[in-house]
Amino acid sequence: MEKQCFGEFMGTLVLILLGNGVVANVLLRKSKAEGAGWMVIATGWALAVMCGIFTAVACGSSDAHLNPAVTLGVAVTSGDFSKFLPYLGAQLAGALCGASLVWVHYYPHWRETPDADVKLACFCTSPAIRQPAANLVSEAIGTFVLVLVAGAIGSKAVSATGPAAGVGPYLVGCLVWGIGLSLGGTTGYAINPARDLGPRMAHAILPIAKKGGSDWGYAAVPILGPLTGGALAGLVVKLVF
Repeated sequence: MEKQCFGEFMGTLVLILLGNGVVANVLLRKSKAEGAGWMVIATGWALAVMCGIFTAVACGSSDAHLNPAVTLGVAVTSGDFSKFLPYLGAQLAGALCGASLVWVHYYPHWRETPDADVKLACFCTSPAIRQPAANLVSEAIGTFVLVLVAGAIGSKAVSATGPAAGVGPYLVGCLVWGIGLSLGGTTGYAINPARDLGPRMAHAILPIAKKGGSDWGYAAVPILGPLTGGALAGLVVKLVF
């Protein structure tokens, strides 16, 4: 289990370093990619997922969940919840460390960026329209699609042996790209409790120049929404696939 947790830690670290990194690249002042837009952010996150999965597998986790909602969905499908808490801890720690590396990488740019909300967006999500019930539903729907389609990609109905070796991470990256482009505009598509909570903790802890609050009043939404969506999708996979 230690090796699997290390894989989850490293994979999630890479996921957040590259995922939050592309947000910082687009939003922070005097970055060469400043203003590049949503397409760049969605594409960067898709590639971040792909890289995180490859890293997790290489470091010891053949599961490569990188996401407590995915772990929960798999647990609901299989009936085995033994990995949920160990993976949750590893994923959360990896997300916190990855977000801290984003802060280090873009160190001079935080002071050059006057908007505290922009800085927070480089760490965690926030809604376009703040309506907690609707925001929670959006997160649940996005995560439901993530877990359901990821399950479909590996199902025997799609292929008797699953996707060809090494293709899975590319397909899941494309899935996250699609979710970002189609469903991401409402809440910033956390679709992953560790992806939001770990970096939010990093934002609260790190001495970021001229930062504001960490918006803890919203923090429950990108935790509960994805867990709900992941569990429901896991149930559907169990009953249908």
